[in-house]
Amino acid sequence: FPEDGLLVRDRGRICRQYLWSRSFWWDAASSAPLELLWRHPEARATRWLRVRRLHEAWQRRETRAARPGALRVAVLLLGAMAALHGLACAYFALSVHLGLGSDAWVCPGSTGAWRQYLHSFYTATLLLATVGDTPAPCRVPELLFATFSFLMGVLAFATITGSIGTVVGTARAARHRDAAAVRQLLGPGDLRRRLQRWRPEPALVLERDALWALPRALQEELAAAAHLRALSRVGVFRGCERGVLQRLVLHLRVQGYGPGQPVCRRGHVGRHMFFIRSGLVAVLGDDGATPVAVLGQGRYFGELSLIHIPGNRCGNRRTADIVSVGHSELFLLSKRDLLRVLAEFPGARAALEAEGRRLLLLTGRLDARAEAAAAAAALRAQGLEEDLARLRARVAALVAQLEATEGHLRLRVQRLEHCLEQ
Repeated sequence: FPEDGLLVRDRGRICRQYLWSRSFWWDAASSAPLELLWRHPEARATRWLRVRRLHEAWQRRETRAARPGALRVAVLLLGAMAALHGLACAYFALSVHLGLGSDAWVCPGSTGAWRQYLHSFYTATLLLATVGDTPAPCRVPELLFATFSFLMGVLAFATITGSIGTVVGTARAARHRDAAAVRQLLGPGDLRRRLQRWRPEPALVLERDALWALPRALQEELAAAAHLRALSRVGVFRGCERGVLQRLVLHLRVQGYGPGQPVCRRGHVGRHMFFIRSGLVAVLGDDGATPVAVLGQGRYFGELSLIHIPGNRCGNRRTADIVSVGHSELFLLSKRDLLRVLAEFPGARAALEAEGRRLLLLTGRLDARAEAAAAAAALRAQGLEEDLARLRARVAALVAQLEATEGHLRLRVQRLEHCLEQ
């Protein structure tokens, strides 16, 4: 069984996990030797409890099948055959109870076992198909069994029709599975009810992803309900207002990593920060092989590489190698998306830089001299910008004065020409 993205292969832990699971009690009930206490074929009816195990096996096989549609049709036919077999056994048991060959409806008793089974299977097929070609039942048990079979036949045909429709409409089925996953993620609440009431156009579902087909406001609320809590735990984002975080969660994307796959390398320029959605990642030491820390679900790293802080000794480069321990899923937030959002919120940018500077001071990675030099350079750049603005203003005034003088000269020349003509 998987645990934090790793497969547990210890037999003792596997046994304990299985004994405390719900599947153990279902398997124990299906394997109970009731036929030793009650020597009748009906005692083996508990074997039908293994249907859930068979369904689980088919589901796992479907994820690895090259043609899952053909596999679903085969499973559907196998289930229909199993249901007909069970109904045939029930029909034969009822015939034995009422007396074989006692009337035209029950199974005849003068033929062999194979013939009796074929007769029972054929009668069960007619009852489920509701074609009405069976002898009319006379006694009360026969009437009840026939009525129950007719109702089961209607339900079976509805199930088969729905299954075939699911096989044909794979895109619609995928959309419903995604919607079910979103509802399970949100839980009960007003946002879930609003999502259920919203119905997009079919063309939108076929052309774009279901989430991006939602209205903009509903996208923000849906993403905030799922990931806002994880984003608000990040140190540099704690002082930001809720509107900034709601815009940032729209830019999170999921990335999967396999066992031993590197997430980031020491010395590389950082362009993303990471949130651990599931699994484990290990922070390696200076030798690049020894893990010094293991981060689990809900943790984050790489946040200081997204913002430029003067005096940062490491700049925007990674300070450690981080690899995935097992199968893990991480949320990625790119620096470009962060800067795009902060361009609309200047106050949030200043708050982020202040919080980042505080974290660098706590970790000892802030160079005071470099920070002072950067501040002085910023002041000089600001002074140069002010001087450039004043120079542009003087040039603009001179240009305006030149244009005004040129206009006056043109007027005087026109007057002189008019006087000469007179």
